[in-house]
Amino acid sequence: MNLKSDIRNTLHTKPTNLVLTAFSFLFLTQCISFRKTDQEITEYFQGSLVRPSFHSVKVDSNRTIHYAAIGADSLPLVVFVHGSPGSWTAFIDFFKDSTLYNHAHLISIDRLGFGKSGLGKVESSMHRQAQAIATIIMAAGASSKAILVGHSMGGPVIARQAMDFPGQVRGLVVVAGSIDPDLEKKEWFRPIIGSFPIRYLIPVNLDVSNREIRPLKGELTQMLPFWKSIRIPVTVIQGEVDHLVPPGNAAFAKKMLVNAPVNIWMIPEMNHFIPWRRPDLIRIAILEQLGQPGAKDIK
Repeated sequence: MNLKSDIRNTLHTKPTNLVLTAFSFLFLTQCISFRKTDQEITEYFQGSLVRPSFHSVKVDSNRTIHYAAIGADSLPLVVFVHGSPGSWTAFIDFFKDSTLYNHAHLISIDRLGFGKSGLGKVESSMHRQAQAIATIIMAAGASSKAILVGHSMGGPVIARQAMDFPGQVRGLVVVAGSIDPDLEKKEWFRPIIGSFPIRYLIPVNLDVSNREIRPLKGELTQMLPFWKSIRIPVTVIQGEVDHLVPPGNAAFAKKMLVNAPVNIWMIPEMNHFIPWRRPDLIRIAILEQLGQPGAKDIK
């Protein structure tokens, strides 16, 4: 993880040698696996008593969205939304957590443009990303509103979901979410990796990520008037040493969610990778919103 962090930090440094920088970025793409193959998924669940099912539903005439599900569909619904880049497998470890799937019907999606939801066909609109999730919730036939869990770029997506489809959502768990437009950096390297021919030299999921992140500031700005419409419980889990999504995003959530009960968990010495380093925090947040016993004091 230290090597990956060092390379990421390199990308945020003012360029002095574009060749070296491009090499660092391409090396980064070889260090990180953003999704598991079908074979890896099969092997991961070998020997498991409960295994996920896989589904695709039409969003419109041109797009479908893919998701994995586990747990009885008669249970309350929890939907996981990954960051950028990523896939449903960002939350695969939660699909082996019997504490969760015995209390909830878990769904983890491939966001539009990633995984099996039209890989390469970018969708930068937060509203249309939320609309796709709304389609899944309707298809799931949930007997109750969903708890949405969003990491990184998944944070603003689930917030938009609560703004645009309030009848579908009972709670939000925002994990290191990029939600404050003023904290979105104008990163010098993004136009470079989006240009010809570099765009075609990087993995397609990184290309999609770059093309959805570049307009994110404008999308977040459009959402500003709608934060006051959110009236459901919101838990924000934020690392204090997150160099990818500044900790100030948690303070922004507290300021903007004027009509919602908000619980802010600031985690000392924690970086951006909370779903992998501290999945227990996400589990506790979900169980508490489900009304199950959980830790009340997070330190």
